[in-house]
Amino acid sequence: MASITKSHDQLHVFFFPFMSPGHQIPMIEIASILASHGVKATVISTPQNVSRFEGTINRDDQQLINLLLFDFPSAAANLPLNCENLDTIPSRNLSYNFSKAIMMLQSQADDFVRQYQPDAIISDLNIPWTAEIAQKYGIPRLVFHGTCCFSLSLSMAASLHKPNVQVNSDKEPFLVPGLPEPVYITLAQMPDRFFGNTGLEEFFQKFIEAERHTHGAVANTFFEIEPEYVKHYEKVTGKPVYPVGPVSLFNAKSIDVADRGNKPSVDKDRCISWLDSRKPNSVLYVCFGSICESAESQLLEIALGLESSKASFIWVIRDHRHGSGEFLQKDFEERVKDRGLIIKGWAPQVLILNHPAVGGFMTHCGWNSVLESVSAGIPMITWPLFAEQFYNENFVLNHLKIGVAIGVETGLAWGEEEKNGVLINRDRVAKVVTQFMNGNDEVEGMRKRVRQFSETGKMAVGQSGSSYINIGLLIDDLLNQKEKRLSE
Repeated sequence: MASITKSHDQLHVFFFPFMSPGHQIPMIEIASILASHGVKATVISTPQNVSRFEGTINRDDQQLINLLLFDFPSAAANLPLNCENLDTIPSRNLSYNFSKAIMMLQSQADDFVRQYQPDAIISDLNIPWTAEIAQKYGIPRLVFHGTCCFSLSLSMAASLHKPNVQVNSDKEPFLVPGLPEPVYITLAQMPDRFFGNTGLEEFFQKFIEAERHTHGAVANTFFEIEPEYVKHYEKVTGKPVYPVGPVSLFNAKSIDVADRGNKPSVDKDRCISWLDSRKPNSVLYVCFGSICESAESQLLEIALGLESSKASFIWVIRDHRHGSGEFLQKDFEERVKDRGLIIKGWAPQVLILNHPAVGGFMTHCGWNSVLESVSAGIPMITWPLFAEQFYNENFVLNHLKIGVAIGVETGLAWGEEEKNGVLINRDRVAKVVTQFMNGNDEVEGMRKRVRQFSETGKMAVGQSGSSYINIGLLIDDLLNQKEKRLSE
């Protein structure tokens, strides 16, 4: 592990998290990890976003995390006031405006880098202009993708070899060549479908260009869960990859776990008390992420399927259209009150997953959720919605073998979820949940495997573990880059 003891040798790293929960949360934790190893970490964000995580970093006065605030250009981008995070935009039709606002932050960021002279930048891939700034000031830029090396490798292979061009059916599986093992996907599962006609193509092109001027990648994964794909992604990019996760295991303080990402919409003690009253492995946790807006008809089918299953459950209804739960039948909550807890808003997910009463996770397969489930030793019911989530599902089902599929075959188009209507009916929900939660030899095998991965993940972040070592290698790399720059 790198040791930084002299102030003039101290490494100063700027962090640029993308303003979306699934990207922001792990980036802040990576900043905290590096800060705990003596790195001076500066997080650049906006007032509304900082309010979500400032309490956590302020609770540990040993950390060296500084905050710099952007003046977010809401008006100039034709966004509502205080609309500074992807989960706060009132309509997906404003996604172009949000991306435009992100691009307009470049000049402020340039001023910050010129004034504070950091030694390196770690940036979300959705903020491509950080590559230009890093080039301008002669410092390395590392990218944070927010997903696993399997999905990154699959995306690159599909883009390079274009095996989909000869496929006529949306649901016909085809082999993606150039990977360490045979991987099959369908057209309907490819991420492009999600973005539809949002006009974001120009921004995606900037992401690709930024990759050419990037020193390497920092990943929220751990080597042991996907060794062949970490190596493969390094090989195809020709750049170093530093797996430093699972970052959710870094801070085990219960108050920080409860507040992780945002203030929870349910009292932590009430939630724990409810779980304490349940038998081990008897509760299904249901959550589809922070930016999903499923059709009301689909949410109603989920509700009735959960009711019919007779399983105990915690269901998080998070998005701003359905957070009130008005789509539910009036007496639904009364009917399931003895075995169902409905959280309308933000939930303390890591806290819930690590409770002994939780025995399964119905998830949209966002990588954070997958890795948090693995870290807690919880098998999954996979229900991918968009972006690379079908790739993550593929990894969970076919590579790790720690989940069962709900059976959804096609992704949603952002902002057009109502058009999809019901993809999975209540009978299918009830059948999968009942079989999964009642357990059988197959499910018990998944439970055993995921617990082994959980133990391996905990070892990875512990002293002398692979992720702990990679943190040191990352720091050494950036110190070497600094020393080389100063000697020129």
